[in-house]
Amino acid sequence: MNPKNEGLRRRAVDLRLHGVLEHWSELSDADWLPKLIDWEEQTRAQRSLERRLGGAHIGRFKALADFDWSWPKQCDRAAIEALMTLDFMKQGANVVLRGNNGVGKSMLAKNVAHQALVQGYTVRFTTAGEMLGDLAALDSDAALRRRLRYYASADLLVIDEIGYLSYSNRQADLLFELVNRRYESKSMIVTTNMAFADWHTVFPNAACVVSLIDRLVHHSEVIAIEGESYRLKEAQAQAKQLAAKRKKAKL
Repeated sequence: MNPKNEGLRRRAVDLRLHGVLEHWSELSDADWLPKLIDWEEQTRAQRSLERRLGGAHIGRFKALADFDWSWPKQCDRAAIEALMTLDFMKQGANVVLRGNNGVGKSMLAKNVAHQALVQGYTVRFTTAGEMLGDLAALDSDAALRRRLRYYASADLLVIDEIGYLSYSNRQADLLFELVNRRYESKSMIVTTNMAFADWHTVFPNAACVVSLIDRLVHHSEVIAIEGESYRLKEAQAQAKQLAAKRKKAKL
């Protein structure tokens, strides 16, 4: 068989084009067949991306190309750009982005998550408060197991904003269960404004905190981002522009 036609046939098999395959001997040399298969692959890839984007719940975010690398006092640009290769996902490793409010942790995490979606991975993006509230509200074991599978099944799970709220012992146990299910198999990105030594204030009296941190940071890269809030900087700049505009209008 012509190698070119065999390659097309394998692509048609992958696409499950059963009608085309049933008449392959008649169609394999048709000039329009490669274009048809190209169109089908492109359309399905686009639909798959749209489905995964919808399920990821990333929301709006600023592109990495627009990130002001000169603003943070400390930010390992090479480490962030290396995350965009997604090599850490191939190793089942985790990433922890730690820094003060407004330094760009969520924005950076969303850029990596979007890159994973483009590369064909499934992603779940959630805040710690939303996810733990969701899990803790379930009142049956069956519903809880299903919801844990929902968060555990994604190729990449992003948990944003650990450290902004405090949680019950049950919520701490649920987070530990989720981290444990993904341990050394599927990657997570966690953003936090707190050092691990202070996580006992987020999960007060929870017995699992040490084990939770141990599993989270094992095979993990911790990237610290230090500096003032970029959101505050933008708000101050906008306020100055508005003040100047009002002053000019009075003249």
